[in-house]
Amino acid sequence: MNLSSRDMLKRLVQQCAYKRIVTFSTKTAEHAVKNQEESKKGEAPPATPTSPAPVTRKPIIPANYRFVYPEFLPDPKVEWRNPIREKLERLDMLERRKQIDLPEFYVGSVLAVTSSDPHAAGKTSRFVGICINRDRCGLRARFVLRNVIDHQGMEVVYELYDPTIQKVEVLRLEKRLDDSLYYLRDALPEYSTFDENMEAEPLEDGAPVPVNDIKVVLRPRPWLERWERQNLRGVANIDEYLKDKHRLSSAKVQKPWEKYDMMKDYRSSIPEEEQTEIFAEVHTELHTLELQRKRNKRKRTFVKPKHLA
Repeated sequence: MNLSSRDMLKRLVQQCAYKRIVTFSTKTAEHAVKNQEESKKGEAPPATPTSPAPVTRKPIIPANYRFVYPEFLPDPKVEWRNPIREKLERLDMLERRKQIDLPEFYVGSVLAVTSSDPHAAGKTSRFVGICINRDRCGLRARFVLRNVIDHQGMEVVYELYDPTIQKVEVLRLEKRLDDSLYYLRDALPEYSTFDENMEAEPLEDGAPVPVNDIKVVLRPRPWLERWERQNLRGVANIDEYLKDKHRLSSAKVQKPWEKYDMMKDYRSSIPEEEQTEIFAEVHTELHTLELQRKRNKRKRTFVKPKHLA
């Protein structure tokens, strides 16, 4: 059977033609409404490809870095900020930490600091005391130790990154209820008295830092400061020495609305985004130093057995 050239061309066109892909719905509106009613009755809707759930990665930087290394955070006052100086200071602080072990401690921890002293007999002096304050930032970070020696209160201010400091030991790692313990100056001496030969109290690795909820007893007035105006939680007997005039003057200066002042909190602290950026910059070095500190601690606790004859 002979086919004409026109029929052959028509068949070739049909074989080589591609199927048209429709990108819109060809169903009527009534049909769409009917499908919706059927799906409401309990029929399973047609399977549709679902996008994969976003993968949430755990943060690399520990959340307690802002409390363990507060000196790495810059001053919150805008007029004292300088990004270049802050970055250079952080590099110097890391280099200093490579030369000396600066352990974790808080206000309320008992420390022993050994520093070089040209006027001492052995050219070094060791002072044991409780940390009553920790302030400033960067290379200017400092802490204050207090101890009662021979019935006399002694306080020593140490620069944390002072090159004359040779060793910092944490004899008792703990926290207190208040951020500053300057009221120990007006407290009974037994709350600030520590033995110079005090041995370190070990704390298990990974254990939370204990909080000492002791409440000190103050001596009678006069005091060095008006402690009744500071909302202290670690003092037991403030009301015993207050008169009506003290309570009235304290009520006049109270500002209970400041705890709701978000702008004041913003101006007196560093935003969390900036904290994350700063600690991300120094996290690698700090983590390496922490691992090295743990290895040295295990070496010190290991006692080599004696060789039996």
